[in-house]
Amino acid sequence: MSELEKTSGPSTPTMENPTQDEHRLGPQLQHPSAQDEFKEGGYGWVVVVAVFFLNAHTWGLNSSFAVFLAYYIRTNTFQTTDLGYAFIGGLSLSIAFLISPLATFLAGWDKFGTRLTIFTGVIFEVIAFVGSSFAKELWHIILTQGVGFGISLGLIFVTSAPVPAQWFRKKRSLANGCVASGSGFGGLIYSLATNAMIQNIGLAWTFRSLAIICFVVNGVATLFIRDRNKAISSVHVAFNWKLFKRPSFIMFQLWLALSLIAYTILVFSIVAYCQAVGLTPSQASLIGALFNLSQGLGRPAIGLSSDSVGRLNIANICTLWCGILCLFVWTFGARTFAGCIVFALLSGAVGGVMWATVSPICAEIVGIAMIPSALSISWLVLVIPATFAEVIGLSLRTPGTWGYRNVQLFSGFLYVGAFIFGWILRAWKVWELEQARLDKEQRELAIRDDGVVPSIPLRRHASRASTVKEKVLHLKGLWAIERV
Repeated sequence: MSELEKTSGPSTPTMENPTQDEHRLGPQLQHPSAQDEFKEGGYGWVVVVAVFFLNAHTWGLNSSFAVFLAYYIRTNTFQTTDLGYAFIGGLSLSIAFLISPLATFLAGWDKFGTRLTIFTGVIFEVIAFVGSSFAKELWHIILTQGVGFGISLGLIFVTSAPVPAQWFRKKRSLANGCVASGSGFGGLIYSLATNAMIQNIGLAWTFRSLAIICFVVNGVATLFIRDRNKAISSVHVAFNWKLFKRPSFIMFQLWLALSLIAYTILVFSIVAYCQAVGLTPSQASLIGALFNLSQGLGRPAIGLSSDSVGRLNIANICTLWCGILCLFVWTFGARTFAGCIVFALLSGAVGGVMWATVSPICAEIVGIAMIPSALSISWLVLVIPATFAEVIGLSLRTPGTWGYRNVQLFSGFLYVGAFIFGWILRAWKVWELEQARLDKEQRELAIRDDGVVPSIPLRRHASRASTVKEKVLHLKGLWAIERV
């Protein structure tokens, strides 16, 4: 019997036609007091540090692909087109998202579990980099640095991403921001180290060195991972398509998809762009490193401010701000070394806001126990955007020093579009909280964890026509100033 079941009191009245998910989440939806007894933090901070290092040596390496891409394009290493090289980075992301149901299943399987799933990803990462060191043709590097690294990224990230949130409630966004900053600091280190290694020891030994480093660091970090799946009755359903019946979940997916495309184009193009406007490879590599440094510093700040100002508020403000930066600063101001530095520092802090807020916002929408299932579906939705994001970015490029104009405008408007869907999601959250008529204490808990807001039963007592009309006409959340 789980901790929640042991501490549950009398149950609330049952809903009409409850779904299977609602049966499984009943204790959480009906008894938020059971979660109140959990003292957050503690060993959770050890988990945060462990996942920080995992992100640094997975997503950090993925960020450094901008250096590899610039090198491939400049030297035409595998004798192919620029779009061919762009598929390598896009494929690694799409494969990572594609195997998310498998990672979710393995993490929830008693005979496998979280730790063994992550370590399996570490093994794939080593195989991918060692294999890349022997690549002679384009399909070799696609199979290793693209598919192989994508599998490792998926197994490690999808499995570890929900774990820190299980240890926190009040400081969940701060913890997630600290975890997400690992990719920024990792990208900072690897952007500089990768460029230096390629120049001094060659491409092959660069890959082999990365394989050794990642095996040691990620292997040790895996040993310190500990989940609370049983304590919170975590649901690991790989294909929970019923989530798409929630309009809020659809808005969440649209915000994620547009943000991912814009972010991928930005992070993979910034080094090549710097070289296109006349900077040297070393200067361009430094710009990429500063972009990642800004990510590392900005994401904990995003998490900290999210806990006090509101997760949806901060996520949307940062999304809009990055769109403005791309449309104006990147397009017109980042033409010199100094201008590129300014843009890298400003955009890096907010460009990857989705990674710093995805788990806490997901908890706002579906509840803490459903995070693994909801994220598994979310990663699948992102497969196609991840595959073609950088391909689209490079296809928009034209010759000349102003050749990235279309890329810059495209990225900026995508961020603005993501903001629109995110703001609609925020309006829905404001509406839902008001419909639930929670008192002040319950409202504070609902803002932290949407699992206590019984949104489905509230709507079922009204007719479908009146409910739809109420949703359409209830626009207060679009301009209401509230912490959500």
